[in-house]
Amino acid sequence: MKLKYCLLAVLTLSMTTSYSQEKKNYKVNTVAFYNVENLFDFEDDPITFDDDRTPEGKDHWTEEIYNAKLVNTAKVIAEIGSDVTGTAPALIGLCETENRRVLEDLINQESLLKNDYGIVQYESPDRRGIDVALLYQKRLFVPTNTKAYPLYIYDNNDNTKRVYTRDQLLVSGMLDGEKIHVIVNHWPSRSGGEARSRYKRNKAGELNRHIIDSLFSEDPYAKVITMGDFNDDPTNESIKEHLNAKDKKEGMELKELYNPMESMHKKGLGTLAYRDGWNLFDQMIVSTELTKEDYSSYRLYKAGIYNKTYLANPRGRYKGYPYRSFTGGGFTGGYSDHFPVYLLLIKEIK
Repeated sequence: MKLKYCLLAVLTLSMTTSYSQEKKNYKVNTVAFYNVENLFDFEDDPITFDDDRTPEGKDHWTEEIYNAKLVNTAKVIAEIGSDVTGTAPALIGLCETENRRVLEDLINQESLLKNDYGIVQYESPDRRGIDVALLYQKRLFVPTNTKAYPLYIYDNNDNTKRVYTRDQLLVSGMLDGEKIHVIVNHWPSRSGGEARSRYKRNKAGELNRHIIDSLFSEDPYAKVITMGDFNDDPTNESIKEHLNAKDKKEGMELKELYNPMESMHKKGLGTLAYRDGWNLFDQMIVSTELTKEDYSSYRLYKAGIYNKTYLANPRGRYKGYPYRSFTGGGFTGGYSDHFPVYLLLIKEIK
Protein backbone atom coordinates (compact mmCIF):
# COMPACT_ATOMS: atom_id res chain seq x y z
CA MET A 1 0.00 0.00 0.00
CA LYS A 2 1.56 3.26 -1.15
CA LEU A 3 1.37 6.01 1.44
CA LYS A 4 1.54 9.79 1.04
CA TYR A 5 1.69 12.19 3.94
CA CYS A 6 1.35 15.86 4.77
CA LEU A 7 1.57 17.80 7.99
CA LEU A 8 -1.84 18.81 9.35
CA ALA A 9 -0.91 19.96 12.83
CA VAL A 10 1.68 19.31 15.48
CA LEU A 11 2.06 15.55 15.88
CA THR A 12 -0.70 14.84 13.35
CA LEU A 13 -0.12 13.15 10.01
CA SER A 14 -2.68 12.61 7.25
CA MET A 15 -2.11 9.68 4.92
CA THR A 16 -4.00 8.63 1.79
CA THR A 17 -3.88 5.34 -0.08
CA SER A 18 -3.22 5.44 -3.81
CA TYR A 19 -6.52 3.72 -4.55
CA SER A 20 -8.84 5.19 -1.95
CA GLN A 21 -10.05 8.66 -1.05
CA GLU A 22 -10.29 7.77 2.64
CA LYS A 23 -8.04 9.91 4.81
CA LYS A 24 -6.67 8.88 8.15
CA ASN A 25 -4.98 11.00 10.77
CA TYR A 26 -1.88 9.86 12.60
CA LYS A 27 0.18 10.95 15.55
CA VAL A 28 3.88 10.99 14.75
CA ASN A 29 6.92 11.09 17.02
CA THR A 30 10.62 11.18 16.22
CA VAL A 31 13.14 8.92 17.94
CA ALA A 32 16.74 9.82 17.11
CA PHE A 33 20.39 9.16 17.84
CA TYR A 34 23.38 11.51 17.59
CA ASN A 35 27.09 11.04 18.18
CA VAL A 36 27.86 14.60 19.27
CA GLU A 37 31.68 14.28 18.93
CA ASN A 38 33.33 14.86 22.28
CA LEU A 39 30.90 17.11 24.10
CA PHE A 40 33.20 17.89 27.04
CA ASP A 41 33.05 20.72 29.50
CA PHE A 42 36.13 22.97 29.72
CA GLU A 43 37.30 21.92 33.19
CA ASP A 44 39.94 19.27 33.83
CA ASP A 45 38.67 16.01 35.30
CA PRO A 46 41.58 14.35 37.15
CA ILE A 47 40.00 10.90 36.80
CA THR A 48 39.59 10.79 33.00
CA PHE A 49 41.76 11.55 29.98
CA ASP A 50 40.18 14.89 29.09
CA ASP A 51 43.32 17.06 29.14
CA ASP A 52 42.86 18.01 25.46
CA ARG A 53 39.44 19.52 26.26
CA THR A 54 40.75 22.23 28.59
CA PRO A 55 41.92 25.80 27.91
CA GLU A 56 45.56 24.64 28.23
CA GLY A 57 45.02 21.43 26.21
CA LYS A 58 45.83 20.91 22.54
CA ASP A 59 42.25 21.77 21.53
CA HIS A 60 42.38 25.06 23.50
CA TRP A 61 38.93 24.17 24.83
CA THR A 62 37.71 27.39 26.45
CA GLU A 63 34.36 28.25 27.98
CA GLU A 64 33.55 30.33 24.90
CA ILE A 65 34.18 27.41 22.54
CA TYR A 66 32.27 25.04 24.82
CA ASN A 67 29.25 27.34 24.67
CA ALA A 68 29.49 27.54 20.87
CA LYS A 69 29.58 23.72 20.70
CA LEU A 70 26.44 23.57 22.89
CA VAL A 71 24.57 26.02 20.65
CA ASN A 72 25.46 24.03 17.54
CA THR A 73 24.55 20.66 19.05
CA ALA A 74 21.23 21.94 20.39
CA LYS A 75 20.34 23.42 16.99
CA VAL A 76 20.78 20.04 15.30
CA ILE A 77 18.75 18.16 17.93
CA ALA A 78 15.93 20.70 17.79
CA GLU A 79 15.56 20.26 14.03
CA ILE A 80 15.63 16.46 13.66
CA GLY A 81 12.16 15.41 12.48
CA SER A 82 10.68 18.85 13.16
CA ASP A 83 9.66 19.32 9.53
CA VAL A 84 7.13 16.49 10.09
CA THR A 85 6.29 16.65 13.79
CA GLY A 86 6.67 20.37 14.45
CA THR A 87 8.89 19.62 17.45
CA ALA A 88 12.25 18.14 18.44
CA PRO A 89 12.57 14.35 18.96
CA ALA A 90 10.46 12.78 21.67
CA LEU A 91 13.51 10.64 22.47
CA ILE A 92 17.13 11.09 21.43
CA GLY A 93 20.06 8.91 22.35
CA LEU A 94 23.46 10.59 22.59
CA CYS A 95 27.02 9.38 22.78
CA GLU A 96 30.39 11.05 23.44
CA THR A 97 29.04 13.18 26.28
CA GLU A 98 31.39 13.68 29.21
CA ASN A 99 29.02 13.93 32.17
CA ARG A 100 25.62 15.03 33.39
CA ARG A 101 26.68 18.66 33.49
CA VAL A 102 27.13 18.89 29.71
CA LEU A 103 23.70 17.31 29.23
CA GLU A 104 22.08 19.81 31.58
CA ASP A 105 23.83 22.67 29.80
CA LEU A 106 22.67 21.22 26.48
CA ILE A 107 18.96 20.93 27.30
CA ASN A 108 19.02 24.46 28.72
CA GLN A 109 20.04 25.97 25.40
CA GLU A 110 17.50 28.37 23.96
CA SER A 111 16.58 26.11 21.05
CA LEU A 112 15.79 23.15 23.36
CA LEU A 113 14.56 24.75 26.56
CA LYS A 114 10.89 24.82 25.49
CA ASN A 115 10.95 21.04 24.97
CA ASP A 116 11.51 20.39 28.69
CA TYR A 117 13.84 17.43 28.26
CA GLY A 118 14.62 14.96 31.00
CA ILE A 119 17.93 13.07 31.19
CA VAL A 120 18.84 9.43 31.76
CA GLN A 121 22.59 9.01 32.16
CA TYR A 122 25.03 6.86 34.11
CA GLU A 123 28.79 7.32 34.41
CA SER A 124 30.47 4.70 32.22
CA PRO A 125 33.91 3.27 33.06
CA ASP A 126 35.26 4.35 29.65
CA ARG A 127 38.85 5.55 29.99
CA ARG A 128 38.16 8.58 27.79
CA GLY A 129 35.42 9.62 30.20
CA ILE A 130 32.58 9.54 27.67
CA ASP A 131 29.09 8.19 28.28
CA VAL A 132 25.85 7.40 26.51
CA ALA A 133 22.61 9.11 27.50
CA LEU A 134 18.95 9.46 26.61
CA LEU A 135 17.04 12.75 26.48
CA TYR A 136 13.25 12.59 26.55
CA GLN A 137 10.48 15.16 26.31
CA LYS A 138 8.69 14.89 29.63
CA ARG A 139 5.27 15.59 28.11
CA LEU A 140 5.68 12.68 25.68
CA PHE A 141 7.64 10.02 27.55
CA VAL A 142 7.69 8.76 31.13
CA PRO A 143 10.59 6.46 32.12
CA THR A 144 9.56 3.49 34.26
CA ASN A 145 12.87 1.63 34.50
CA THR A 146 16.50 2.39 33.62
CA LYS A 147 19.66 0.32 33.84
CA ALA A 148 23.26 0.52 32.64
CA TYR A 149 24.77 -2.78 31.47
CA PRO A 150 28.59 -2.91 31.61
CA LEU A 151 30.42 -4.58 28.75
CA TYR A 152 33.14 -6.91 30.03
CA ILE A 153 35.84 -7.37 27.42
CA TYR A 154 39.51 -8.15 27.85
CA ASP A 155 42.73 -7.55 25.97
CA ASN A 156 43.31 -10.25 23.36
CA ASN A 157 46.87 -10.72 24.61
CA ASP A 158 46.01 -10.65 28.32
CA ASN A 159 42.74 -12.20 29.43
CA THR A 160 43.08 -10.61 32.86
CA LYS A 161 43.37 -7.03 31.54
CA ARG A 162 39.92 -5.50 31.16
CA VAL A 163 39.26 -3.04 28.32
CA TYR A 164 37.07 -0.29 29.78
CA THR A 165 34.41 1.00 27.44
CA ARG A 166 30.89 2.41 27.43
CA ASP A 167 27.93 0.77 29.15
CA GLN A 168 24.78 -0.08 27.21
CA LEU A 169 21.88 2.00 28.53
CA LEU A 170 18.38 0.49 28.72
CA VAL A 171 15.46 2.86 29.27
CA SER A 172 11.92 1.47 29.46
CA GLY A 173 8.93 3.75 29.67
CA MET A 174 5.63 5.00 28.30
CA LEU A 175 5.65 6.87 25.01
CA ASP A 176 2.32 8.62 24.77
CA GLY A 177 0.86 5.86 26.96
CA GLU A 178 2.54 2.93 25.16
CA LYS A 179 5.31 0.77 26.60
CA ILE A 180 8.58 1.01 24.69
CA HIS A 181 12.16 -0.01 25.40
CA VAL A 182 15.18 1.93 24.12
CA ILE A 183 18.82 0.82 24.30
CA VAL A 184 21.53 3.42 23.67
CA ASN A 185 24.90 2.10 22.49
CA HIS A 186 28.42 3.23 21.71
CA TRP A 187 30.32 0.07 20.87
CA PRO A 188 34.14 -0.26 21.01
CA SER A 189 36.04 1.57 18.30
CA ARG A 190 38.13 0.16 15.47
CA SER A 191 41.33 1.41 17.08
CA GLY A 192 44.15 -0.93 16.09
CA GLY A 193 42.29 -1.99 12.95
CA GLU A 194 38.86 -3.39 12.13
CA ALA A 195 39.89 -7.05 12.20
CA ARG A 196 41.99 -6.78 15.35
CA SER A 197 39.24 -5.03 17.29
CA ARG A 198 36.32 -7.01 15.85
CA TYR A 199 35.99 -9.32 18.85
CA LYS A 200 35.13 -6.34 21.05
CA ARG A 201 32.15 -5.32 18.93
CA ASN A 202 31.05 -8.92 18.61
CA LYS A 203 30.97 -9.07 22.42
CA ALA A 204 28.95 -5.85 22.42
CA GLY A 205 26.51 -7.43 19.97
CA GLU A 206 26.14 -10.46 22.24
CA LEU A 207 25.42 -8.24 25.26
CA ASN A 208 22.89 -6.21 23.30
CA ARG A 209 21.12 -9.35 22.15
CA HIS A 210 21.08 -10.64 25.74
CA ILE A 211 19.39 -7.44 26.92
CA ILE A 212 16.81 -7.64 24.13
CA ASP A 213 16.12 -11.34 24.73
CA SER A 214 15.54 -10.61 28.41
CA LEU A 215 12.88 -8.09 27.36
CA PHE A 216 11.32 -10.66 25.01
CA SER A 217 11.25 -13.26 27.79
CA GLU A 218 8.94 -10.96 29.74
CA ASP A 219 6.93 -9.86 26.70
CA PRO A 220 7.38 -11.49 23.26
CA TYR A 221 5.57 -8.50 21.73
CA ALA A 222 7.87 -5.92 23.30
CA LYS A 223 8.56 -2.80 21.25
CA VAL A 224 12.32 -2.41 21.32
CA ILE A 225 14.60 0.12 19.64
CA THR A 226 18.33 -0.40 19.90
CA MET A 227 20.26 2.60 18.62
CA GLY A 228 23.75 3.92 18.62
CA ASP A 229 27.16 4.29 17.12
CA PHE A 230 27.99 0.63 16.67
CA ASN A 231 31.41 1.31 15.06
CA ASP A 232 30.37 -1.33 12.53
CA ASP A 233 28.28 -1.21 9.37
CA PRO A 234 24.90 -2.98 9.11
CA THR A 235 26.54 -5.86 7.21
CA ASN A 236 29.31 -6.56 9.73
CA GLU A 237 29.10 -9.73 11.81
CA SER A 238 28.46 -7.94 15.11
CA ILE A 239 25.14 -6.72 13.66
CA LYS A 240 24.26 -9.55 11.27
CA GLU A 241 25.32 -12.56 13.34
CA HIS A 242 25.60 -11.59 16.99
CA LEU A 243 22.71 -9.11 17.13
CA ASN A 244 21.02 -11.05 14.30
CA ALA A 245 19.35 -8.06 12.64
CA LYS A 246 17.39 -8.68 9.43
CA ASP A 247 17.57 -6.49 6.33
CA LYS A 248 13.91 -6.97 5.38
CA LYS A 249 10.81 -6.71 7.53
CA GLU A 250 8.76 -9.00 5.29
CA GLY A 251 8.42 -12.48 6.77
CA MET A 252 9.77 -11.53 10.16
CA GLU A 253 8.82 -13.76 13.03
CA LEU A 254 8.14 -12.85 16.63
CA LYS A 255 11.12 -11.67 18.70
CA GLU A 256 13.29 -10.74 15.72
CA LEU A 257 15.05 -7.49 14.80
CA TYR A 258 14.86 -5.37 11.65
CA ASN A 259 17.58 -2.96 10.57
CA PRO A 260 16.18 -0.34 8.17
CA MET A 261 19.66 1.16 7.80
CA GLU A 262 21.04 -1.84 5.91
CA SER A 263 19.31 -0.90 2.65
CA MET A 264 20.73 2.64 2.99
CA HIS A 265 24.21 1.23 3.50
CA LYS A 266 23.89 -0.92 0.36
CA LYS A 267 23.03 2.26 -1.59
CA GLY A 268 26.29 3.84 -0.45
CA LEU A 269 24.78 6.15 2.16
CA GLY A 270 26.59 6.79 5.42
CA THR A 271 26.83 8.79 8.62
CA LEU A 272 30.59 9.30 8.65
CA ALA A 273 33.33 9.40 6.04
CA TYR A 274 36.92 8.19 6.12
CA ARG A 275 39.49 8.08 3.33
CA ASP A 276 36.94 8.84 0.62
CA GLY A 277 34.59 6.09 1.81
CA TRP A 278 31.34 6.16 3.76
CA ASN A 279 30.39 4.09 6.79
CA LEU A 280 26.97 3.77 8.37
CA PHE A 281 27.97 3.14 11.97
CA ASP A 282 25.00 5.06 13.41
CA GLN A 283 21.94 2.85 13.26
CA MET A 284 18.38 2.42 14.57
CA ILE A 285 17.22 -1.21 14.83
CA VAL A 286 13.69 -2.24 15.82
CA SER A 287 11.85 -5.33 17.03
CA THR A 288 9.22 -7.20 15.03
CA GLU A 289 6.30 -5.53 16.79
CA LEU A 290 7.33 -2.11 15.48
CA THR A 291 7.43 -3.30 11.86
CA LYS A 292 3.76 -4.29 11.59
CA GLU A 293 1.44 -2.24 9.40
CA ASP A 294 -1.36 -2.14 11.94
CA TYR A 295 -1.16 1.46 13.08
CA SER A 296 -3.57 1.11 15.98
CA SER A 297 -0.44 1.60 18.11
CA TYR A 298 2.96 3.11 17.37
CA ARG A 299 4.81 1.49 14.46
CA LEU A 300 7.80 2.34 12.31
CA TYR A 301 6.90 4.59 9.37
CA LYS A 302 10.29 5.80 8.20
CA ALA A 303 13.99 5.66 9.06
CA GLY A 304 16.49 8.21 7.86
CA ILE A 305 19.84 9.95 8.08
CA TYR A 306 19.62 13.61 9.06
CA ASN A 307 22.22 15.03 6.67
CA LYS A 308 21.10 18.57 5.96
CA THR A 309 23.48 20.67 3.88
CA TYR A 310 24.72 22.77 6.79
CA LEU A 311 25.91 19.61 8.58
CA ALA A 312 28.36 18.85 5.77
CA ASN A 313 31.78 20.40 5.25
CA PRO A 314 31.25 23.20 2.71
CA ARG A 315 34.68 23.25 1.08
CA GLY A 316 38.14 21.82 0.70
CA ARG A 317 39.45 18.28 0.65
CA TYR A 318 36.67 17.02 2.93
CA LYS A 319 33.80 18.77 1.18
CA GLY A 320 30.59 16.80 1.77
CA TYR A 321 31.95 14.97 4.83
CA PRO A 322 30.20 15.64 8.15
CA TYR A 323 31.31 19.09 9.31
CA ARG A 324 33.24 18.02 12.39
CA SER A 325 33.81 20.39 15.28
CA PHE A 326 37.50 19.53 15.82
CA THR A 327 40.38 19.50 13.37
CA GLY A 328 44.00 20.53 13.48
CA GLY A 329 43.89 21.00 17.23
CA GLY A 330 41.09 23.54 17.26
CA PHE A 331 37.37 24.23 17.04
CA THR A 332 36.07 24.60 13.48
CA GLY A 333 32.64 26.02 14.22
CA GLY A 334 31.19 22.76 12.92
CA TYR A 335 28.86 20.21 14.48
CA SER A 336 30.06 16.60 14.60
CA ASP A 337 32.00 14.03 12.61
CA HIS A 338 28.77 11.97 12.44
CA PHE A 339 25.35 12.68 10.95
CA PRO A 340 22.38 11.89 13.24
CA VAL A 341 19.88 9.14 12.42
CA TYR A 342 16.18 8.95 13.23
CA LEU A 343 12.93 7.00 13.10
CA LEU A 344 9.40 8.30 12.63
CA LEU A 345 6.85 6.34 14.67
CA ILE A 346 3.17 6.78 13.82
CA LYS A 347 -0.15 5.82 15.35
CA GLU A 348 -3.63 6.27 13.90
CA ILE A 349 -5.92 8.74 15.63
CA LYS A 350 -9.37 7.21 15.93
